[in-house]
This record gives sequence, structure tokens and C-alpha cells, in this order.
Amino acid sequence: MSDLTHFDESGRARMVDVSAKDVSTRIATASGKIHMLPETLLRIQNGDMKKGDVLAVADIAAVMGAKKTPDLIPMCHPLMLSGIDVAFTELESGCGLKIEVSVKCNGKTGVEMEALTAVSTALLTIYDMCKAIDKGMRIGDIQLEGKTGGKSGDFKRV
Repeated sequence: MSDLTHFDESGRARMVDVSAKDVSTRIATASGKIHMLPETLLRIQNGDMKKGDVLAVADIAAVMGAKKTPDLIPMCHPLMLSGIDVAFTELESGCGLKIEVSVKCNGKTGVEMEALTAVSTALLTIYDMCKAIDKGMRIGDIQLEGKTGGKSGDFKRV
């Protein structure tokens, strides 16, 4: 387990000590999808859901999810996030939405978990707000799209 940084020599979980790392600009982008009935998507787009503007609430949920990541993921460091961008697009095939979230900070550790948590929180919020009319919605394809900054270098999904 020596190559896994969240475990000590005896195999116990630990929070990584980042105090010796340099501060750098860190950006991570994650995405995910929610598939739904055509009627559900139409109601979201027309603002016809009883609980309110689904995408506006999901946007706020994404921001809150990113900010609350260290409260949810045990070994994540609390970070001073400097920017969170959220975008929703209609799926090109099938019926549903894709969300993409980019998170930025100047710090000693990356923001991949914040981006992934933001996407997950937004997708769950969409489900919550629409489940009364479409319990069969499917959430999936949550993944890191790319990241920049830090010692491990850049990553771009191809």
C-alpha cells in the first residue's frame, strides 16, 4: 500500500500531510448524467415543477456540495475554493441532462473530490425535485474530466 497516500505504513487510513507542498492553482472538472422521461425533461425546461426551478436549485446544490466536501469525504482537506462553475446541457443521445462542474483554488492539494461531489450533489438534487413524477430516473457516468496543477501534473480524459 506504499503508493496509496491515504494509508500509513501499518495500513491505517490517514489524512495526507500537505504542509511541505507548494501552493499552486488547482482546477478540476467533473461531469455526470441523469436520464429521465421526455415529459420530465420538458417540465424542467419549462419551469413546471412544483418544487421550483430545478436547475437553479441544482446549481446551488453543486456549489454547496463542493464547499461541504471535507464534511462528507473523511480524508479530504478543507479548502478555500476560489471559483465554482456549473453548466447543464441536454444529452445528445437519450433523454436527460449532463452536468459539468469546474472547481478552482490556490492551494496545496487538488480539487478533484470537490468537483466530483458537486456533480453528485447536483444530480441528486435533480432527482429529489423530480422524483414525484419520475422515480425511474437514472444517475450515472460521474467522472473526472480533467485537472491541472499540483505535483502529479495535468490529466485530461480522452
